Amino acid sequence: MAKQAPGGYNGQILRVNLSDNSTSVEAIDELFCRKYLGGAGFVSYFLWKELPRRTDPLGPDNKLIFAIGPVTATQLPGSGRNCIGAKSPLTGGFAKTEVGGFWGAELKRAGFDAIIIEGKAEKPVYLWAHDGEASIRDASHLWGINTKETRDTIRADLGDNLIRVAGIGPAGENLVRYACIMNGLYDAAGRGGLGAVMGSKNLKAIAVRGHKVPKIANPERIKEMRKFVLDNFDQLPGLRNYHERGTGAWMAVYENTGNLPVRNFRTGLFPGVEKINAYTIKDTIRIGMEGCFGCPVECKKVVKFEEPYSIDSAYGGPEYETLASLGSNCAIDNLKAICKANELCNAYSLDTISTGAAISFAMECFENGLLSLKDTGGIELRFGNADAMLKMVEMIARREGIGDLLAEGTSRAAQKIGKGAEEFAIQVKGLEAGLHEPRLTPGLGLGYMVNPHGADHCCNIEALAFTQVKEIKELIPMGILEPFPLDDIGARKVALLKLVQLKQLINDSLVICMYLPYTFEQMADITAAVTGWDTGILEQMRTAERILTLARSLNVREGLTAADDKLPQRFYQPKTDGVLANKPLDPAKMDKAKSYYYALMGWDTSTGVPLPEKLEELDIT
Repeated sequence: MAKQAPGGYNGQILRVNLSDNSTSVEAIDELFCRKYLGGAGFVSYFLWKELPRRTDPLGPDNKLIFAIGPVTATQLPGSGRNCIGAKSPLTGGFAKTEVGGFWGAELKRAGFDAIIIEGKAEKPVYLWAHDGEASIRDASHLWGINTKETRDTIRADLGDNLIRVAGIGPAGENLVRYACIMNGLYDAAGRGGLGAVMGSKNLKAIAVRGHKVPKIANPERIKEMRKFVLDNFDQLPGLRNYHERGTGAWMAVYENTGNLPVRNFRTGLFPGVEKINAYTIKDTIRIGMEGCFGCPVECKKVVKFEEPYSIDSAYGGPEYETLASLGSNCAIDNLKAICKANELCNAYSLDTISTGAAISFAMECFENGLLSLKDTGGIELRFGNADAMLKMVEMIARREGIGDLLAEGTSRAAQKIGKGAEEFAIQVKGLEAGLHEPRLTPGLGLGYMVNPHGADHCCNIEALAFTQVKEIKELIPMGILEPFPLDDIGARKVALLKLVQLKQLINDSLVICMYLPYTFEQMADITAAVTGWDTGILEQMRTAERILTLARSLNVREGLTAADDKLPQRFYQPKTDGVLANKPLDPAKMDKAKSYYYALMGWDTSTGVPLPEKLEELDIT
């Protein structure tokens, strides 16, 4: 065991057992840090090594892991994120999600590289971690209140307004299977239902505060990288647009290309798209932009208005995924209603993607006679009904009426409804799809299929790109010399998807925001500057492959198979209108691509099970 952690690491993991009300601190050595980096790597390792086989995701044996990376809390733009993981209540397999804000940086200052939560408290509690110490505190007075009240009450109880809080609202307490964990009030660890895992443990929040960060090997190099970002702000892809408008500026372009989901991914045309995009938000209701720890991009919208709903600006404003999930995919062009739904989701701790997907699923079921007014409690749950959408957000969070059914996620809800409702559940492995269109780019669809935790767009969104010479510049050192057609799903595109996935896993392990377009070389350079290691692209890609294979192995152990690596039938049908009206995915081509992906990963080409030789090569035991 190394006596001193490498640069950027505290070298300590906080383990919390809620069943016996105990905390302990464990050391991690340099070899462990180098093999798994942090963030997603730590999450994958501990779930693989410690999670009992076939654990109930909402039972006390599930492990909830919060992890940061070596670059967290440095001056590097994009270093204000953390990763959270557990066994998913939605998929029954591996789940991890990243989130921004200030909580991760404060955890680093508090002296820990990760927190592992196990067991279940007898009554509501919260964890207080600060300056190398931790204690479990009563949260009975916090149970049932929203995320803002929770944060403010904890800060008042502990007498420090700079405390950062990661917590849940009523949706997490009520075990909504896609409840999220909120860092503050508008940064959501959204995917996979980790807020429900937190609620199942009677853990309301984790409050962190610290005053010291570990040394890094080459701070001057990190300063140079920050200067590089600032000096090239207008040249680096996307940064100026994110800074001025946040996400959602390209929604009209998405409609024109077919990438915008409309009416539960059924249709392509949405005349109201200009009413709900980031340009309109900026021109009408936006009052500012905010950012994460140390990041100059400041891409987060803040909105405020009083009529017809009163909006609390503390909850920020809607990102693209929210504008699409609760907007176009529900055929709603009422911007203020979408903003109100976003506020409610943040207050209740609901993933806006899965929430919007559940509502659009229910709308299609209602319009096809699979749900009646009796089922909905008299609500006209039709596409375009903004009032019904808002009511459903509240009912889902509280598990009231039909909200109790929809709180189970679209896959389980469809099974219960029957009568062909499965056709309207747009999910992979139980996780509702991100708001991007596989029929436009099959590489994205393949990413949805093989991603260990389902249809999460963040893991392979770059597969949408690399269609122009300027977009492949960073891939030239990886052997990609020419742009690919967007609709290609041959061997070259599959190989590209693998590269994109592995790069994102490096991001998620260091943990760096995907909006900062660091190249493969820069990420290796960043790692070396922080840790002091003599490292490069090859080691990083190998580390990412180890992490991805760990997650796949966990899924295999939990009973998921190649049959779960499938897209919903809707994507094999054309949209009813728009540019994709005659462009369904080809199932034979997608199955062939999946088999080739397995081969590239060193997994059995039929079953997707990692081969023993691959596990040995990656030192997975």
